[in-house]
Amino acid sequence: MGSPAEQGVRIGLSAVVIALRDRKACVLTTPGDASPGETAAAALPFGPFDPARDRTFELALRDFVTAQTGFHLGFVEQLYTFGDLGRASPRATPGPERRREVSVGYLALTADSAATPRAEARWTPVLDVFPWEDRRDGDPACLAPLVADLTAWAAGDLRRQARIETLFATTPTHRWNEGRVLDRYELLYEAGLVAEAARDQDRPPHQTAPGRTMASDHRRILATGLGRLRSKLKYRPVLFDLMPAAFTLSELQTAAEAIAGLSLHKQNFRRGVERTGLVQPTGRLSAATGGRPAELFRVIDGDLSTGETLGLPLPAQR
Repeated sequence: MGSPAEQGVRIGLSAVVIALRDRKACVLTTPGDASPGETAAAALPFGPFDPARDRTFELALRDFVTAQTGFHLGFVEQLYTFGDLGRASPRATPGPERRREVSVGYLALTADSAATPRAEARWTPVLDVFPWEDRRDGDPACLAPLVADLTAWAAGDLRRQARIETLFATTPTHRWNEGRVLDRYELLYEAGLVAEAARDQDRPPHQTAPGRTMASDHRRILATGLGRLRSKLKYRPVLFDLMPAAFTLSELQTAAEAIAGLSLHKQNFRRGVERTGLVQPTGRLSAATGGRPAELFRVIDGDLSTGETLGLPLPAQR
């Protein structure tokens, strides 16, 4: 048996902070650790929980996110606890002690997408991390070679092939489910088609590994957050947490498309928004559309975080 230090557990907190910036869904990232001569992979804001000092997980999370990025969090919700054997914190304390790393992930949404006060912090486009999740202009360029590589990995195994068909909707009988971001990432990881899989198994990366690599298991944590957010769009009005006080319906649709990775039917989307009764006109027009002035809307008064409120429709283009 190992020493108590080797058997100990280090608890960390990870923050998936999402905002809309330049018509893209972006996540707040910081540089992870890197070996000399290597480029640091992007990391989520991450910090340790000190049970002797920190009163709650959430307060500790808010403090270190501000310290690392200069950004002050608004609403947050807990995502999941990540504790797979072998995961490593991008900011683990160096030394001989080997501790099991457990991270509690949080999702935070903000309408404040201003430049981050800390120079090392960045707003990273989420769909640069998961390019196969962007279907706004049809199938992304990376999808066909990715499916070909997955099929080669399946090697005729019917269970593996069924997972590929279900998750990537490769046959007419399967529909793309935008909420299954984590399932798709974990399939790609299992098949060795993302850089993190090669890194964790100490072998050369796959030649066509798509998307931006992240430190530790932070791409998995981000996949969990994006999948949660996409699913919540349909039954909770979370999209408004990303919007300014006044917005056009075109801006609202663009935001929904940026999160869902889908191209939405304009008229059906607008009719669905009207049916929810969640927005009302402000009586003002926006001239920022580049064309005819568009009517500005705002969210109705009241607390949308409680009660049986409706989400927004996602009527995909056919």
